[in-house]
Amino acid sequence: MKMGRPPGSPSAPAPAGTTALPGLTPDLVAQTPWPRWALVLVALAAGVLTVSCLLWTFCCRRRRHKKQLRDKEAVGLGSAHSSTTTHLVQPDVDKQPGTLEDPRQWGRLQLSLEYDLGSQEIRVGLKQAADLRARGTADPYARVSVSTQARHGHETKVHRGTLCPVFEETCCFHVPQAELPQATLQVRLLDFKPFSEHQPLGELCLPLGSVDPQHVLERWYQLGPPGPGEPERTGELCFSLQYVPSSGRLTVVVLEARGLSPGLAGEGHTCPLGRGLAALCWTWDLRPLPVFPEPYVKVQLMVNRRKWKKRKTSAKRGTATPYFNEAFTFRVPFSQVQSVDLVLAVWARGLQFRAEPVGKVLLGSRASGQPLQHWADMLAHARRPIAQWHRLRPAREVDGFLALQPRLRLPVPHS
Repeated sequence: MKMGRPPGSPSAPAPAGTTALPGLTPDLVAQTPWPRWALVLVALAAGVLTVSCLLWTFCCRRRRHKKQLRDKEAVGLGSAHSSTTTHLVQPDVDKQPGTLEDPRQWGRLQLSLEYDLGSQEIRVGLKQAADLRARGTADPYARVSVSTQARHGHETKVHRGTLCPVFEETCCFHVPQAELPQATLQVRLLDFKPFSEHQPLGELCLPLGSVDPQHVLERWYQLGPPGPGEPERTGELCFSLQYVPSSGRLTVVVLEARGLSPGLAGEGHTCPLGRGLAALCWTWDLRPLPVFPEPYVKVQLMVNRRKWKKRKTSAKRGTATPYFNEAFTFRVPFSQVQSVDLVLAVWARGLQFRAEPVGKVLLGSRASGQPLQHWADMLAHARRPIAQWHRLRPAREVDGFLALQPRLRLPVPHS
């Protein structure tokens, strides 16, 4: 028999400097005190950690590379040798689809038109507007007028914080059928500003000659750029309102007026000698001198269309932009707030040395447009003064709407 080791005897260690035998790794694993499943978990954890480190290194390099590209493009915009084209910096205005000349930029307006042959009135139904052009949000409202009735118009309610207001309001204008082909309907949309000039948002001028008297026309119209501002012949008035429900105290502070033209109360005559000598002034070739009125403000409170209480400010001489800053307080119970009408009227002495109304502002639950919004804001913010500018309306228009009844006189006790 040949000499050899027994089959189960352990192998001797390899000499130094020689290669380990193939059975060395299984021997080391077998000699480790940890169980085999623990070694597998350690190997998996090490693999996951290695892959995570590689992915993180790759993402960092990629992000650094993108940042370097952006820095190069930013520097290249101001360089003469940059490969960046011009249209990336300043686009060609003529090739843009939505320039200022594009009517779609001003939005759209939906309205209905109906002509009543019996009453000879044109009914304008303002439905809604969409896609109005403004910086951020706006507080839009609409002014409606007809060219044949320049001094008569309608204002809608102010809609807060929207570019797509829903009006759902109807107004009527008396236009004889013979004047219908020459009449033009004008709808101006404006952005309400409490203490500054209202910004125009768009305008629609629609000839009424195309209206079929036999049918109701309802459709969408494209708004165009706003035209020149309407001349403020009657001026504007600024005042604040404050209401305290617990005590029923209504405080009106008349602040100031502006836009009151010289000789406004005298129907445009500027001759200082009166209407009868106006022609004589022109015959003598005398230059007409402007007559500044002495404006003052009447504050009138009415209940159920009857005059109730009134106050007035002091007259301001020699100015068309008077500053009053006078406060008036009325006692109005909370139960009667909805039946109260508040009228502020600017009066001035004309050429006949007689006080005549320049214009009026109607507030209350029966008002419309901006005055109605002011009244609603006063009730919504109790105990807080709310100040706004208001455009003066013609006195006859306000009086006709109020349909005032004779003043209720108290019986005089018998002596």
